[in-house]
Amino acid sequence: MAAIELDSVTRRFDEVLALDSLSMTVADGEVFGFLGPNGAGKSTTIDILLDFVRPTSGECRVLGIDPQQDPEAVRQRVGVLPDGYHVYDRLTGRQHVQFAVDSKGASDDPTSLLDRVGIADAADRKAGEYSKGMTQRLVLAMALVGEPDLLVLDEPTTGLDPKGAREMREIIRAEADRGATVFFSSHILEQVEAVCDRVAILRQGQLVAVDSIDNLREGMTGTAETLTVTTAEPVDESVQDALRDIEGVAAVSAAGRELTVSLSANVKMDVLGTLEEWNVDVQDFATEETSLEELFVRYTETEADA
Repeated sequence: MAAIELDSVTRRFDEVLALDSLSMTVADGEVFGFLGPNGAGKSTTIDILLDFVRPTSGECRVLGIDPQQDPEAVRQRVGVLPDGYHVYDRLTGRQHVQFAVDSKGASDDPTSLLDRVGIADAADRKAGEYSKGMTQRLVLAMALVGEPDLLVLDEPTTGLDPKGAREMREIIRAEADRGATVFFSSHILEQVEAVCDRVAILRQGQLVAVDSIDNLREGMTGTAETLTVTTAEPVDESVQDALRDIEGVAAVSAAGRELTVSLSANVKMDVLGTLEEWNVDVQDFATEETSLEELFVRYTETEADA
């Protein structure tokens, strides 16, 4: 069973088309990153999953349930860390988590959950005294109540320092290991790349791409890596042409003694072997994968140009 299914979901707000026939499936147990520029429709999608907003047309199912028909059943099985969360200044951290426990009829220990997110020492402080990062951790603790089957995290590392962001990644991995599905959006692409099985890129309400990061690298550029080679002497054009003839090489350029080759990961040794055949003195080489940030920019720019 899929954890999330969206079938031709469209949402209009007066004259604004927030989502345009969005179809997407998130597999059970998957860590799924949901990316897009501001205004792309990410938050609207999440609101539809939770029945905070209803689609103008199309169908949505969460854990096999239609959230329009049974929103309470969805919320019992889903943990949510929303982007625009609100806490009650006069209630303590412990009281917030206990409220979430009572609401779900769960048996979690609030102190254990607060310890898991790193703020057990502030359990009895009023939430109004919390920093933004502490508040983010508190809402995460509430989202973890009841061992949800699906975690929906909207910008989960907002307000967190590097240590907090690392701990967030560890929690996401632990939840996935437990069998939960994790669906989250983030502007911090390094966080997405570190934990996601697949990512979707949304632009202007439309799905631009959805796949593993490795497959997106191949699909967008025809390459997975850039090989930079430093040679004793500049490489002449005939050698560059020989490199371009190698299947899996997308582009070759040279600047002085530095040769740059865009290529599929499995042909790197072919390139180096060809240089050896041409008696090129290779002094050093390094490879670098296309970053998720580069992919994100190129996918969204491509759609904009179109």
